[in-house]
Formats: sequence, structure tokens, C-alpha cells
Amino acid sequence: MTTPAVDPTVHKRRWMILGVLVLSLLVVVLDSSILNVALKTIADPVKGLGASETDLEWATNAYTLAFAGLLFTWGVLGDRIGRKKLLLLGMTVFGIASLASAYSQTPGELIGARILMGVGGAAVMPTTLAIISNVFEPKERAKAIGIWSGAVGIAIAIGPITGGVLLQHFWWGSVFLVNIPIVVLAVALMVFLVPDSKNPRPGKFDPVGVPLSIAGITAFVYGIIRAGDIGWLKPEALGIIALGVLLLVLFVLWERRTDHPALNVKLFRHRSFSAAVAVVGLVFFALMGMTFFLSFYMQAVRGFSPLKCGVLLIPLAVAQLIFSSRSAGLVKRLGHKAVTATGMALVTLALGYYAFVGTGTPIWRLEIALFAMGMGMANVMPPATAAVMASVPREKAGEGSAINNTVRQVGGALGVAVLGSILTSAYRSQITPVLNSVPQLHSSPGTVKNLSGSITATQAFVEKVGPRAEPLLRPANDAFVHAMHLAVYGSVTVGALGVLIALLWLPGRNALAHGAPGAAGVPAQTRADEKVPVVD
Repeated sequence: MTTPAVDPTVHKRRWMILGVLVLSLLVVVLDSSILNVALKTIADPVKGLGASETDLEWATNAYTLAFAGLLFTWGVLGDRIGRKKLLLLGMTVFGIASLASAYSQTPGELIGARILMGVGGAAVMPTTLAIISNVFEPKERAKAIGIWSGAVGIAIAIGPITGGVLLQHFWWGSVFLVNIPIVVLAVALMVFLVPDSKNPRPGKFDPVGVPLSIAGITAFVYGIIRAGDIGWLKPEALGIIALGVLLLVLFVLWERRTDHPALNVKLFRHRSFSAAVAVVGLVFFALMGMTFFLSFYMQAVRGFSPLKCGVLLIPLAVAQLIFSSRSAGLVKRLGHKAVTATGMALVTLALGYYAFVGTGTPIWRLEIALFAMGMGMANVMPPATAAVMASVPREKAGEGSAINNTVRQVGGALGVAVLGSILTSAYRSQITPVLNSVPQLHSSPGTVKNLSGSITATQAFVEKVGPRAEPLLRPANDAFVHAMHLAVYGSVTVGALGVLIALLWLPGRNALAHGAPGAAGVPAQTRADEKVPVVD
């Protein structure tokens, strides 16, 4: 079946539609990073809710779990019932949940509202990308996806800035309440500007595959999060991860044998498609892991406020804003292989610089590294995402978007959990001998273990005890920097793997020039679903 060309009336307002979609995307992604700045305030019994550390972990993880677990399902449903309808539903749910989060009276209420926010956000992200694939013709689609990808990076970077500004002037709930006017504006614009689209031949619903995908992804992501908290070798963490893997294996086996699969698993047989998906996951592994340890470095070691820490991330956002929309032109001239591999190499080199960062490294050097990383990501995410979306016909754009965003979310969760575990264990091994040398700490069992759990715990002890404990500050800072270097080695290894995958399996310039089957990660049988060639 040949997919019809974009309607002329829709084509005329395509860039306005993209603006609305980016606005919707910004508010959802922004929320995933803005909460981190408010956690300390929410824990305060006077200014916040008196939330415990466990409460705060769940307030963060509940959103991630609901978001990751439902991304694929919402993408598939959007193809069936209509993407505009699902986008409006997701934004409405997200707005109502934001209001509930802002005025939560207990940690339990906040956690429940955050789950609902994740449900709404999971409907928004894949739908925006699917609509882009149906609004833009192939010759402009890569540029539009570049702008979409840049918006994700910008939102992650400006989240801490926005949160810091709000907390300086308002109460903690303002970090959620700020979503409401953006949601109202976006919904109003969607009603008038965004066209609806869906798969004209959706086939039967997959009542087995969809629940399996939700259960498998949720269990796997929760296992990753839990492993980051309690350790990767704990039976509880390993058991949950194993359960997630088992459910996902069952999902794949079911999808292979059913005649109406929710996911066309045959797509993964094509090297360029699988390579593009892998690169998306790896680059977000590196990004989220880096922002995790860098935020601790800036605030705990350098003593910067959350607002200043957020401001220092601006070069990362600016570089993505400048270069994301330009990556499509480079792909046309040089091919996906060269652009993506070079971008991933730049990300890897920028990450590698942090292995040379000390407790007093000039900040301008960090800013250059952040700008370089943003430039690299701007030439990785758009080409890789465009390759994934080009691999599915327009009527199944929600499925392609769901795959892309699920891998992105899982990659980010893995980055925080794996690199966070390296950071924690390395810091503990370095600071424990120092703490053991303090006789006063031996009187209370478990004190050394608690204080060695993180640099913030050590610093909180120093602040509580006063000048007598201040000699611990320098060893704590040195131990954290050493631990950060080990985490950097892990992120560099992941980045190098991304470079290798791009070089081995993404299509080169010749494939693009001759329109070979599989160009841009597109299997030959799927390219026929487009009226015009996928790659110019």
C-alpha cells in the first residue's frame, strides 16, 4: 500500500505544527530533570513535605517507571486510535497530574501524582515524533527530527536552571505548577493546528504482546534502578532484572509467532536499523550518566548552588540548538556512518576530558567540554532517530517512535544506575579508610558505612559536627573526584562502543547516493511504503 503524500493544507503549516509539538515535548522532558533541584526542599519538614530518602527515590523513580513502561504501548495505540487524540489525552493527564503534584500534602500523594504524570508524559513523547513523520515529507523530515532531538537536549539542560529560579522565589510546588500554563497553551494550539493521523489498516489488537511489553519494560527498568540503589550483585536486583528480561524474551517470541504483532520484530534483523537504535540508547546512557556525576561534582565538590549548576550546563543546550538542525545537511553530503560516528567520537572525547578534571579545574574548560559534547550529540541523535523513523511506514510511525523513545529511556536509566553504582562504590572504597581513622565514629555501629555512602552524606556530617570535622572535607572531595574518573572511564567505553557500531553497521555515503536498499537504516521492503524515496 502506498502512503499518500502530505495534505497541502497541512504542509503549509508544518513548521507551526512542529513548534507546538516541540512545546509539548519540552514540558514533558523538562519535568524529568527539574525535580532533582527540588528534592532537598521537599525533604525539609518545614519548607517541604518532610519526605524521607526512600520517598524521594520513589518520587523520582515512579515517573520514570510509568514513563518507560508505557512508551511502547502508547505509541502503538496512537497508530490505532489517532495520534492527535492521544496527544491531547496525554497532555491533559500530564497537566492534571502536575497540578496534583504541586499541591500534594504528603509524600504518598506526591508519588501517586508523579505516576500519573509519567502516564501522561509517555503518551506525549512518542506521539510528537510520529506526527512529525506524518506532517513532513522525507526531504524535510530529517531537519524536523533534528529540531525535535535538539529540544530534548535543551529541556534536559534548562531543567535545573528553571527549578533553581523557581525555588529562589516560590515554594517547592512551583516546579510542577509551572507546567500548567504551558500545557494549556499547547493543548489550545493543538486543537487548531495539529492534524490527526492513524494507521488506516491497524489490524487486530495484540492482547498478549502489549501487556507483556508493559510488564517486561517496567520490571527491567525497575531492576536497573534498584540495582543502582542496593548494588548490582544483590539477589533482589538481579531477580527483578532477570524477570524483566524473561518477560521481554516472551514478548519477542510471541510477536514472532502471532499474525497481528504489536511490534514488527523482524525490523531488528536489519543491521542499520538495529545499529541506529543501539546508538540512541548508548548516547543517552552517556548523557544521563554524565549529568548525574557532573551535578554532584559541581554542587558537592565545587560548592555551586543548584541554579549556578544549571546555568553551567547552558553550553550543552546551546550546542545542540545550533547544530541539531544542521545535521541533516551533513548526512546528505557525508552519509549516516560518517556523521554519526564523528558525532559519537566527539561525545566520547568530551566525556574523556572529565578524567583529567580535579577539585580546582577552571570552569571554562568544563564549559568547552560541555559544548563539544552538545555538538557531538547534535550529530548523533537526529541522524539516528531519523534512521529509526525511516524504517517504518508512516501509518506505523507510532511504533517506530515508541521503539526510539523506549530505548532512549532505558539507556538513560542504565547510564544513571551503572555509572552511579561505579561512583558510589569507588567513593566508598576511597573514603572508608579515612573515616575509620576517626575514633569518634567507632562508637556507633554502621556510622562509617552511612557516611561513606555519598559525598553529600559525608559533608552533612561535617556540617553537623562543625570545625572539628572539617579535615574530612578535602579527603572527601579527593575521593569523589577519583570515583568520578572511574565513572568517566565507563562512559568513555560506552561512547567508544557507539563509535564502533556506527562505523560497522550504519550506511555510508555510497548507499545514500545510489538509494540502495537499507539506506538510512531502511529495509528494502519498508521503503516501498513511502511514496517518495526515504533519503534524498
